[in-house]
Amino acid sequence: MTNPTSTTASPGAEGAPVRAGRREWTALGVLMLPLLLVSMDVSVLYFAAPAIGADLRPSGTQQLWIFDVYGFVLAGLLMTMGALGDRIGRRRLLLAGAAAFGAASLVAAYADSAETLIAARAVLGVGGATLMPSTMALLRTMFTDPAQRAKAIGLWSGVMTGGIALGSVMSGVLVEHFWWGSVFLVNLPAMALLLVLGPVLLPESRNPAPGRFDWPSVPLSMAAVLPVVYGLKGIPSEGWHPRYVVSVAVGLLFAALLVRRQRAGDSPLIPPALLRGRGFTPALVLTLISAFAVMGSAIFTTQYLQSVLGKSPLSAALWSLLPSVLIGVAGPVTGHLVARGADRGYAVATGFAFSAAGFTLLAFAGTHSLWLVLTAAGVLACGAVMVMSQLTDLAMSTAPVDRAGTASALLETATEFGGALGMAVLGSIGTAVYRRDIPFSAPAAAHETLGGALAVAGRLPGRAGDALAATAREAFTHGMRGAALAGAVLLALAALAAAGTLRRIHVRPAPAAEAEPEARLA
Repeated sequence: MTNPTSTTASPGAEGAPVRAGRREWTALGVLMLPLLLVSMDVSVLYFAAPAIGADLRPSGTQQLWIFDVYGFVLAGLLMTMGALGDRIGRRRLLLAGAAAFGAASLVAAYADSAETLIAARAVLGVGGATLMPSTMALLRTMFTDPAQRAKAIGLWSGVMTGGIALGSVMSGVLVEHFWWGSVFLVNLPAMALLLVLGPVLLPESRNPAPGRFDWPSVPLSMAAVLPVVYGLKGIPSEGWHPRYVVSVAVGLLFAALLVRRQRAGDSPLIPPALLRGRGFTPALVLTLISAFAVMGSAIFTTQYLQSVLGKSPLSAALWSLLPSVLIGVAGPVTGHLVARGADRGYAVATGFAFSAAGFTLLAFAGTHSLWLVLTAAGVLACGAVMVMSQLTDLAMSTAPVDRAGTASALLETATEFGGALGMAVLGSIGTAVYRRDIPFSAPAAAHETLGGALAVAGRLPGRAGDALAATAREAFTHGMRGAALAGAVLLALAALAAAGTLRRIHVRPAPAAEAEPEARLA
């Protein structure tokens, strides 16, 4: 059968990579739809929470699960779904995930109980875990020319980063004009379009010789990922509570068992040879550090806009969109420069230097530094997109085509771990400084969080309340500055590491003759 994505080969010797044409770029636009929605779903409940609370009346535990179950399920299943896509076909898994995501969105929109909404959010996490590695694996299949692939991955990274910021704003607008279920209904048209256009525009691709599926590694991988993510996400709000420390320790124990099984198995879920590819493991580690910076800074900037500057949630979300303006061009521009001959290691190091500069700017913020904080966030985010687009391109280019889904899933898992670790470590630094600066005589609630201090201050008479609020805002800002300095140091070291480990690693074009056989089938 003819290749549904066939294009004219670029001039050159036989075996040169096939350059993507209009069909592939159109297909990339289709792939952006699920990616945008999956990234938006991370933050889409921010403004819907009060309306959901008033309508469904969830308990405190249920409310936490409504927020967290999506991310937990997604993180726990990424590695499994990446390997499954390599086995059964990435397009097939993508379309199945889109159908599940759409159906769960419909159930969530009209949920009449907290239990139903939690279950729907869990299924959304399952769908998200199929969509994210499948989109990147298909991108790897469609774009065999290194320059075009770098450009496509740059766009992919920009959409992924921008979707998180856009999700909270769209949530606020929809809840203000409609009911809370509308934040889920926006998923339906995009998923319907993907289900219609996907079979026409997207090639099917799979590992032609996948071997036996390693089913025992599925629960083992979930047992490794979920406790660590749970523990790291709980530390910023409640400190180093024993249950979070134990949770992380248990996850690391299962991670060690998972690694041991992958080394000993005949058909492992995560082939050790994949991690030995030149540049792949450094890309994973540096991706984790970049995600550490992005999420670690986000917990401060969002609170700063609302609790320090006193902006409403919707106003804060709209202001937070400003740093995203340049994100969309940072990845493609960096990819273009690397394609023109710039050294990838120096490009990644420059991205880390930008992010370190953003943290450094944040370290000079005061309690009335709106534009400084927004500028810092923008510089940091641009640097992160420069880093992630190049590291993703490197990892996906060095990974075998038949393991593209697994490679993509490992990158996404590193991003999840990095984000959770950033919130835990930088959040803990900020909290420690905050608590040190709050007067010992202040009420206990004021020592816990800035929100608690402002709530206490609101109940105190006259100048006493104003003084406590001012002290708490200054303490939070001081904590943010301390965390920013720690982040700047880490990213400066990451810049040096990137320049040293990634220098002169060049991605060679994949010959057309080596294209994956299954990718040519309609």
